[in-house]
Amino acid sequence: MNNTILWIAFVGAVVPLLALDLGVFHRKAHVVRFKEALVWSVVWITLAMAFAGGVFYYRGTEDGINFLTGYIVEKSLSVDNVFLFAVIFTYFAVPPIYQHRVLFWGVMGAVIMRAIMITGGAALIKQYGWIVLIFGVFLIFTGIKMFLQREEEPDPSKSPLLGFLRRRMRVTNHYDGQKFFTHIDGKRYATPLFLTLVFVEFTDLIFAVDSIPAIFSITTDPFIVFTSNIFAILGLRALYFLLAGVMDLFRFLKVGLSVILVFVGVKMLIGHMGIVIHPGVSLGIITCILAASISASLLLPHNGKRTDEETPRHPDAREPIPVIEPSKHVNG
Repeated sequence: MNNTILWIAFVGAVVPLLALDLGVFHRKAHVVRFKEALVWSVVWITLAMAFAGGVFYYRGTEDGINFLTGYIVEKSLSVDNVFLFAVIFTYFAVPPIYQHRVLFWGVMGAVIMRAIMITGGAALIKQYGWIVLIFGVFLIFTGIKMFLQREEEPDPSKSPLLGFLRRRMRVTNHYDGQKFFTHIDGKRYATPLFLTLVFVEFTDLIFAVDSIPAIFSITTDPFIVFTSNIFAILGLRALYFLLAGVMDLFRFLKVGLSVILVFVGVKMLIGHMGIVIHPGVSLGIITCILAASISASLLLPHNGKRTDEETPRHPDAREPIPVIEPSKHVNG
């Protein structure tokens, strides 16, 4: 019964807000400013904290702490995703006015992917308990890899995905408003906005492979894993518009995230051996690691700042790609 009440609260809060987000507030494309992003970030965080209160009330302290820990881990890891979104938007020269549309549908796809992956992961753990050892080792490996590659800049032009998409479909080098597909001379073409969406979805898929095992290290309860995960990624769009312009301030954040991944990986391994770390202790450790990495970033700022010229650009987008306005031969 308690789970039923929480599911109703979850769906009843999330679905109307998403409908308002795209159907009312963003029905007409516009540039998302800092103030608007801040308001939406506060809305999603407040909603998540209210839901956490419901979890504490209906399911007890341990589940409440696990929800908060999962939410914080997912939210902090998603900051790294924000930087990748910025790189993708720069590479495809996406006009700021259309970025929200890409992120909205990107997040919708991410919700579906997470539901499938969490359901599958929970089933695997229930059927094969030893698989947590694989998850644990994978998280430790990912954390170490993130630390060693923390200074590397991603380059979308080197992704096999771009070549695959261009071989498999007709793609125009021009934008047609906020459309993902357009018609030219009776033929259907994908626009660069669609390529951007595919890259955003693919990025989130890779991100989910890291983050979902991290939350399973905190709890294997599918309800807590799913809701904490979804609440975190639903605020991802607002987080992007809030932080994309100041990502260079957080130079040590990747170091903190890599330590968190190693910690939760070790926690998963020793938990399988019977050594259990209390949820409250895990929450405290993760919070301290995040606070230390952010504080170090602010106290020891970077000597230089990454510029747009240092970010790889699509070869057809060295200048901003012109937007095709609807005309007689270009129709939706």
